[in-house]
Amino acid sequence: MTQISSAAASDPGLRRKDNEDAFSARQELGLYIVADGMGGHVAGEVASRLAVEVIESFVRDTHDADANQTWPFPYDPALSLDGNRLKAAFRLANRRLAKAMETDESLKGMATTAAAVLADKGTPVVAHVGDSRVYLFRGGELRQVTQDHSWVNEQVRAGVMSDADARRHPWRNVVTRALSGGDDPDVDVIEVALEGGDRLLICSDGLSGVVPRERLEQIIAAHDDLDATCRALIDAANEAGGPDNITVAMLRVDVA
Repeated sequence: MTQISSAAASDPGLRRKDNEDAFSARQELGLYIVADGMGGHVAGEVASRLAVEVIESFVRDTHDADANQTWPFPYDPALSLDGNRLKAAFRLANRRLAKAMETDESLKGMATTAAAVLADKGTPVVAHVGDSRVYLFRGGELRQVTQDHSWVNEQVRAGVMSDADARRHPWRNVVTRALSGGDDPDVDVIEVALEGGDRLLICSDGLSGVVPRERLEQIIAAHDDLDATCRALIDAANEAGGPDNITVAMLRVDVA
């Protein structure tokens, strides 16, 4: 029998007064989320909070669902039940943002990235939109599970920009996908078979955008306590200048 323990923390960083990130770690739901809001004063904070609330609510309400029930979106037989739950939750969050912007002019243009892990039924699933990331730490090595939906990542994947250059590029914060209230977003959903001793890192780009993967790997390897790991990761981002809000969630798979 496997169990997942978790810790999460958020910090505004050194250059921003407000924190537009949001997170949730709901062990009873098997749901862990990090969202990074965008959209100017207050609006980014509203976008990330709404997204987390809607995703949480839908996952909770569909705990006993099956493939034959009525779904708000077409059920994708290529995905698992949890994959469909998480994908639908992200799309509902996008529609909730649209409704909020319709009723409040000051929220126009808000958006958020989001990355989530759902480990409830069967093989855990990862879903994400934007450049918030999920990493898997196994056997002392850290591997990025998600692929950023960002302009600089497209250049890295095309081989015309290095990871180091991407972290410094002035367009590094330009995302190509987000929950923004427009058309239903294309949500990447990935199954991740976990083993005892595995750890997962979910983070906003306030961490991954300034701390190289090799340094993240060193920090995670050096800490067993999840709260201490979160704190050390945030400290590393601030030591690198802390230009953005920093949010991290650490998960550990234990075998009972």
